Amino acid sequence: MTAPVFVVDHFEAGGGGRYVLDGPEGRHAVSVKRLRPGETVVLTDGNGRWAECEVVDTEGKDRLVVHMSSVAEEAPESPRITVVQALPKGDRGELAVETMTETGVDAIVPWAAARCITQWKGERGAKALGKWRATAREAGKQSRRVRFPEVTDAATTKQVAALLAKADFAAVLHEERDYGSEPLATAELPAEGEIVVVVGPEGGVSPEELALFEEAGAKAYRLGRTVLRTSTAGTAATALLLGRTGRWS
Repeated sequence: MTAPVFVVDHFEAGGGGRYVLDGPEGRHAVSVKRLRPGETVVLTDGNGRWAECEVVDTEGKDRLVVHMSSVAEEAPESPRITVVQALPKGDRGELAVETMTETGVDAIVPWAAARCITQWKGERGAKALGKWRATAREAGKQSRRVRFPEVTDAATTKQVAALLAKADFAAVLHEERDYGSEPLATAELPAEGEIVVVVGPEGGVSPEELALFEEAGAKAYRLGRTVLRTSTAGTAATALLLGRTGRWS
C-alpha cells in the first residue's frame, strides 16, 4: 500500500526537519487514519511539489509531527489531457470528476452545453463548481497524486471552441448512426502538447455546436460500439488516451 497523501500550504520545516501537519488534514491523519510513529506519509501542495515524510509523533487529536528531509517536484505530464465535461444531472458531475481524476486527467472544463438540463447560475453555480473542485482534491489524494487536475470556471460554447482551436489534438465524442465519426482508438495522437476532448450532455452535442467545434479544428470521434453516459465517457476517453500516448507505460 502506498503512503497516504495530505495537502499542505507550505513546506517550511523547523529545526531538524520537524514539520507539524495540523488543521483538518492533521485531524484526518491522527483521528481517522490513526497514523503512528515510523509510518510514511506524503505531503503535497497539489501542484506537483511533494515530500515523503516519516511520522515522529502525534499531539492531541489533530496534530501529526513528521520528519521532512527534502522536497521534490513532479513535472507536468505530456501530452496534457483536458476533458471538457458537459454539466450532468444531479451528482453525476462529481462522479465524473472523481473517476477522471483517479484515472489521470490533467484538467476539467465544465461546459454549459445547449442540451444540458443542469445550468450553473449565480450562487448555485458557484456552489456546484466548489463541489467539483473539492471532489478533484479528495480524489487526487485518494489516488495518491501530487499534481491534482485543474477544474476551471464553467465555459461557454464559444470559449470551448477557442480552447479546441489552440489544442494539438481536438476531439468531440459524438456517436450518431449517420454521422461519420472516427474511432478514437486509431486516431493519430501527438507525442506532446495539449489534447482536448469534449464530452457532450445526455442529449448529445447539438448540430450547431458540432459545426462550431469542427470549424475550430476538432473532429468527431467515437469510443466504441456502446453508448456511454456523459458521466463515464470522459473517464473512458482519458484511460484510452493515457494508454495510447504511453503515459500508462
